[in-house]
Amino acid sequence: MFCDGCGTPVQPGQAFCSKCGKAIVGPISLAQPRPGRVQEHVRLLSLFWLAFSAFNTIGGVILYVIANTLLVHLRNRGGEGGGPPAFLTPLLSTIAILLVAKAICGFIAGWGLMQHEQWARVIVLVLAFVSLFTNIPFGTALGIYTMWVLLPSESEHEYEALVEARAA
Repeated sequence: MFCDGCGTPVQPGQAFCSKCGKAIVGPISLAQPRPGRVQEHVRLLSLFWLAFSAFNTIGGVILYVIANTLLVHLRNRGGEGGGPPAFLTPLLSTIAILLVAKAICGFIAGWGLMQHEQWARVIVLVLAFVSLFTNIPFGTALGIYTMWVLLPSESEHEYEALVEARAA
């Protein structure tokens, strides 16, 4: 039997919950305690990171292809003073490579969250902070959601419990 306020086990005839102090009124529920915020949201969060990383990968590949085919072709065809500047191709190629590298980190972090790996929480929080400013508006929304789920200290303890439960 469990407290309907916090989910702590309660003994029959007990008047108050030993954890939250809530008065036990009426029959005591036989339901299981409600899962915490991290347990409820970690699977959805990992799926969001996997999907977000897939879109970043697609964007990075498209940007790299455009930088190394279309812009090179336009510069060669432009002649004297025509076409895009020469620095644009290496700049866009570098941005595309960084975007794909960030996407790879996102895939690894999303998989780690889904598997309840110990290191995944830290990597996802770092990526969430970076995404707040680099991928407006979707990265910002995902970053805020990630921080809401995983950043509080009680979330850290709950995630550690999930890691230990997976290891056992």
